Amino acid sequence: MTRRPEVLRVGNASGFYGDRFDAVREMLTGGGLDVLTGDYLAELTMLILGRDRLKDPATGYAKTFLRQMESSLGLAHDKGVRIVTNAGGLNPAGLATALRELARRLGVPVRVAHVQGDDLIGTGQWPEGTLTANAYLGGAGITACLDAGADVVVTGRVTDAALVTGPAAHWFGWGPQAYDELAGAVVAGHVLECGTQATGGNYSFFGAHDVRRPGFPLAEIRRDGSCVVTKHPGTGGVVDTGTVTAQLLYETGGARYAGPDVTARLDTVTLTREGPDRVRVSGVRGEAPPPALKTGLTRVGGWRNEVVFVLTGLDVEAKAELVRAQVEDALDAAEARPAQVRWELARTDREDADTEERASALLRLVVRDADAEKVGRAVSGAAVELALGSYPGFHVTAPPGKGAPYGVFSAAYVPRAQVPHVAVLPDGTSRAVPGPVRTRPLVPVPAPELPRPLPSGPTRRAPLGLVAGARSGDKGGDANVGLWVRTEEAWRWLAHHVTEARLRELLPEVRDLPVTRTVLPRLRALNFTVTGLLGEGVASQARFDPQAKALGEWLRSRRTEIPEALL
Repeated sequence: MTRRPEVLRVGNASGFYGDRFDAVREMLTGGGLDVLTGDYLAELTMLILGRDRLKDPATGYAKTFLRQMESSLGLAHDKGVRIVTNAGGLNPAGLATALRELARRLGVPVRVAHVQGDDLIGTGQWPEGTLTANAYLGGAGITACLDAGADVVVTGRVTDAALVTGPAAHWFGWGPQAYDELAGAVVAGHVLECGTQATGGNYSFFGAHDVRRPGFPLAEIRRDGSCVVTKHPGTGGVVDTGTVTAQLLYETGGARYAGPDVTARLDTVTLTREGPDRVRVSGVRGEAPPPALKTGLTRVGGWRNEVVFVLTGLDVEAKAELVRAQVEDALDAAEARPAQVRWELARTDREDADTEERASALLRLVVRDADAEKVGRAVSGAAVELALGSYPGFHVTAPPGKGAPYGVFSAAYVPRAQVPHVAVLPDGTSRAVPGPVRTRPLVPVPAPELPRPLPSGPTRRAPLGLVAGARSGDKGGDANVGLWVRTEEAWRWLAHHVTEARLRELLPEVRDLPVTRTVLPRLRALNFTVTGLLGEGVASQARFDPQAKALGEWLRSRRTEIPEALL
């Protein structure tokens, strides 16, 4: 038997459903690869696919992926690149069937397999109204499909990192207790999963690089689980320790990053610049995975409507007070007031502005209720009927409508024995995928020793972002924001200065919410989890920035006392 090369080259061509369509072809033509992955699923995506499936049970998968394969399936086969994707969504079997039909039509002799068992909606254990219920599976089913000779593996809801751990375990023959190796692959998968976020996209220090069209990332994974994160030669963007650190902090919590296959210790990750656009990731330690599987639940939470009033020129606060009082009176007089009514004034206006738009502020009204009627005509009528009888210059950004449904995401934890994990091989046979040999309950890691504080000296009140980078995101109703710095001196200051209490001072919106800080000295980073900031998750649109994408940049803009030596 021919021994495989010591390096497995895994690329990524999608970070979400709607990512750059041409990325699949770019990754296949831009350089050498062994495996190409695509991540199409997120909490909001599952809700979208669930509504698709209600309309047509034959759907429920990412149709974009099928269209990408129209032009790229033959190219991947010719280059010997295997494709692994979670584009199967709620219907991996349906997507696998569609791929086989496409391959026959194109004359491409590929072997297609899929992984199923994550869909638990039919088990009857969920609250009434649950639209989707999907357990997060690991990479072992993908490994079984690849071991059986699959060229394309389609999954439903697996963890994002499983798209990399599955191929790596197949390539190197890792067993289920190769915890350090699997943990290294988890970290590689986590870096790749959001596509160009690892190559300069959404990067705090973007101004130092050309990130107009960043290339997609790839990882050169070795047998010991270490890897080098890079990108194809000649593509845009940048890979450096900062871009990799930012993605490592994205949507994570404590130092233990739990998954179905292994729990990776983020506090053991070491990043080393190996050359231009090359960062080595090494030293990752792994532990047995937790005994239960996370399961994402979505449902339609109710109905919402919104009206944005434009307030121009002078007396913005007084204008806002007038129209708010008028609308509130109308809602009180209606037969049924919406259960939730929220106002937010955004002072986007400038004094003595040279255009009308720059002279205007926005007053946003958002209403919610379980009853569509309560957020429909009663709200839109209250707004429209004021058109000639309210503040001077009255107008809205768009005519208010009938209201629209909003979604809710929540998480449950299910014993592994209740979740079937099945690999459907290229020949159509089904193989049960065994669970882990052992498990380990998830508990917090003791706080590490902090570095010596900087000696006292003169400080200046300045934006935190002059010293620190940030990356933030969502996990259900919680938000995380990671901060990191690029020098040891800055780390000695950051670790002591930005405490949980300080974060509450800098971000008044989180003042009354639980905040948990995780210290990651090897990354010179702090990671904060803010519980409940996003309400019932992104689909509920409970906040101006419903996924907390810009929470970190708001934090960087806040002023605090910074040692002049760092500035």
